[in-house]
Amino acid sequence: MILVFGGTTEGRQAIKTLEEAGSTYYYSTRSDGQEVQLVHGERLTGTMDEEAIVACCQAHGIRLLVDAAHPFAVVLHRNLLRAACRLQVPVVRYERIYPPRSSDLFWCEDYQDAIRQMEEQGIDRLLALTGVNNIGTLRPFWQQHECWFRILSRSLSQQMAQQAQFPEDHLVYYEEDDTDALLSRLSPQAILTKESGLSGGFQEKVEAARSRGISVFVIKRSQLSFAAFGLQPAAPLLTVDGPHGLRRAVEKFLPDFYPLKSGLTTGTCATAAALAAMLLLTRGEHPAEVPVILPDGETIHVPVSYGEGYAAVVKEAGDDPDVTNGLEIRAAVKFLPDGHAGAEPPADHPTVTILGGEGVGTFTLPGFDYPPGSPAINKGPRQMIVRNLQPLISDGSVEVTITVPQGAEIARRTFNPRLGIEGGISIIGVSGIVKPFSEEAFIDSIRKCMQVAKASGTSHVVINSGAKSERFLRDRYPQLPQQAFVQYGNYVGETLKMARDLQIPHVTLGVMLGKAVKLAEGQLDTHSRRATMNRDFICQLLQETGCTVDISGITLARELWTLIPADKLSAFASTVIRHCASHCQPLLPDAELMVLLIGEEGTIFTY
Repeated sequence: MILVFGGTTEGRQAIKTLEEAGSTYYYSTRSDGQEVQLVHGERLTGTMDEEAIVACCQAHGIRLLVDAAHPFAVVLHRNLLRAACRLQVPVVRYERIYPPRSSDLFWCEDYQDAIRQMEEQGIDRLLALTGVNNIGTLRPFWQQHECWFRILSRSLSQQMAQQAQFPEDHLVYYEEDDTDALLSRLSPQAILTKESGLSGGFQEKVEAARSRGISVFVIKRSQLSFAAFGLQPAAPLLTVDGPHGLRRAVEKFLPDFYPLKSGLTTGTCATAAALAAMLLLTRGEHPAEVPVILPDGETIHVPVSYGEGYAAVVKEAGDDPDVTNGLEIRAAVKFLPDGHAGAEPPADHPTVTILGGEGVGTFTLPGFDYPPGSPAINKGPRQMIVRNLQPLISDGSVEVTITVPQGAEIARRTFNPRLGIEGGISIIGVSGIVKPFSEEAFIDSIRKCMQVAKASGTSHVVINSGAKSERFLRDRYPQLPQQAFVQYGNYVGETLKMARDLQIPHVTLGVMLGKAVKLAEGQLDTHSRRATMNRDFICQLLQETGCTVDISGITLARELWTLIPADKLSAFASTVIRHCASHCQPLLPDAELMVLLIGEEGTIFTY
């Protein structure tokens, strides 16, 4: 069982991530002011001290604590870590993403340090964005200088300001003006804010002040650790800063919480290997794991290993049925001579050239992010590699070569030959993380196949459910190129919408009877978890055909081929096709659609 301390944006994100598991958890906030939708979670409200946290954990069988509270909720952080030590329960700190600390800001250890630095800089007009709780702490400053505090427009905040004897006419409210408007109206010399991270609007406040030449004083966030509170670590403490990291942490500490385990894309593996190779080259370091920044900005830690002249990562697919699982993905990095741009134009970045070596495929057809002849390393992974390596390049440029020793062999069992990718696997990944049995990933692969079909120049695309039906359809259309045949799996509707968006003028939909009876009923996603065989609807189809057959004993639709009299098969097929077309044609208003029903032995029926 998991107990989450939230009340923040990170708390909401934690909820969303944990809800994916379908398992029970608890979500605690100080008050019930934050509106959240919990399906599998149970809400707890009220302030908890150390004893209350211990009691709650014991009462609910908590085996993992998630601290997603505000970064400046120091008392809660301390109580939570103390309770974790007593219970020996692991803690995951869901931290915010913070921009690098810029040297043009005044960084303050605490409020006393802020007062000292502001006095030294001669600040006499201050806008404090640190909240109502800190009015009393800053009393020595605002009693001597003109100061405004921005607070929430609620009675409790106003009462706290009044109790601190702060002038009411120098209170401003979040609900009235944004930071930019406040700075224009008040013209302060400086603002005082907390290091609240990207989700706390920190960057927006800083940029608004910078644009007006206003000084920025920042209260540093405290680093969460056992040592910071004088504790001996008696339980694991892991910090994450995004949903993917949280899920991986939960999978590590509570393997049974999620029914299926997530994995890493080949793009993330290649990035981690490149980063490790770069650290070895530039710093002589060879850490056991490296911090990889994902496309969404969060950081995860990936295990790496080393060989002669390269670093490597073993691809982990989690519980996703991925043939690349277990592959070793390697990266070698070298500095390029001055003025030398590498073996190809540095399209990735002026300082980083990315090449594909052994086991990485080559694009041979148009329709991808890069032209034919380019290594099959997609745009997303290239951007990840550049983003992670660039901070380590102080001068000059580097060349990164990605290799996959078993890639050519494994690629034969992927979509790559059909897509026109030859010689190896693709280095892919949009999010950097593979969710098990991800619909999104499968639909993305269909979309890529459709884009390649369009780019091949064919005006006729044949979509089908899988290898068996495609084999029969290839015999029917031998003149079409390989790229014209696209497998939709179960996603008939999604594939037809792609054809519409790509403005493909002629589409043939091949379908076998099991999926056809679902499609005929209007089920555009034929997966068994969403659509099941409806005997009553099949009886309706048979009735429309003028055929009386007892189907009470069938478990699979394909059994109909042996039950329906031979002289009625064509009429029955026409009825099924007509219903399928009535649901599919509206998705292709400007294209010609032909629906073909395919028998078990390859007989193809038309309307």
